[in-house]
Amino acid sequence: MSLSDRPILIKKVKKVAGHGHHGGAWKVAYADFVTAMMAFFLLMWLINTTDPEQKRGIAEYFAPASISTTTSGSGGILGGTSLGDDGSKSSGSMSVITQMAPEAPEAPDQAGQNSNLAAASEDQLREEIARREASDFASAAESLRQAMQSMPELAELSKQLIIDQTPEGLRIQIVDQEGRSMFEEDSARPNARAQILLRAVARIITALPNRISITGHTSSVAGSNRASAPADWSLSARRADAARLILEGAGVDVDRIYSVNGKAGSDPLYPDDPSLAGNRRISIILLREAPVLPSDTSL
Repeated sequence: MSLSDRPILIKKVKKVAGHGHHGGAWKVAYADFVTAMMAFFLLMWLINTTDPEQKRGIAEYFAPASISTTTSGSGGILGGTSLGDDGSKSSGSMSVITQMAPEAPEAPDQAGQNSNLAAASEDQLREEIARREASDFASAAESLRQAMQSMPELAELSKQLIIDQTPEGLRIQIVDQEGRSMFEEDSARPNARAQILLRAVARIITALPNRISITGHTSSVAGSNRASAPADWSLSARRADAARLILEGAGVDVDRIYSVNGKAGSDPLYPDDPSLAGNRRISIILLREAPVLPSDTSL
């Protein structure tokens, strides 16, 4: 058989669909779906666990930083300027007209405060300063009480500290107890307990700007007709001055000391029994400050 007589065979390959490899495109789509669901549930959790103030903060974080409401060239190459009529090809110098931005209007809150301050009377100013001082004094007293409770070396001395507000200001008194004196007998030198208390007081009062008055007190002799012995006046004054030195050494500014006095037994804490140990004390007063008012210049 010759080559021209041989039959021609054509082989057809049929591809079977449905049983081959599908690729990994579905994995990418599934991963995107899972990520979106995770973000959705995280958003739901944040909405349920945040308060309104925190929600406002989150909204402000995602808000645009600035939005221009005009189509002018401000902020671009010209920066809000326009070329003169002579154009950029003129032979002379090019004139540039600059439009100055108008001054920002005064904030409504600030304007209201300024107008209220201008219209405030002297009594209103005094009341506002007194209110702020009372708030500062209350905060300082609470801080000192918390310090007394949190520090073991001060907790046992807390009964020897009396804090109250008087017409003069915030009064902090370090008092003696039976068997727990702050000073050695007939001595102006504070013992270790008194020094610990005075340093703790100094840490609190340094946060306030008020001037400070320090007064020493002694007790009277039981059964004596005199309120104080002659030596008690100098002793109480020397004890007050010793307290001043410790306060200044603990960080209290020297310029804040207004007065250092000794009252002996003339002002007992317990008038019914002037001989009690509690009458022996050091009184530290943060003085109320009078407001500085403008002088009347009208004729």
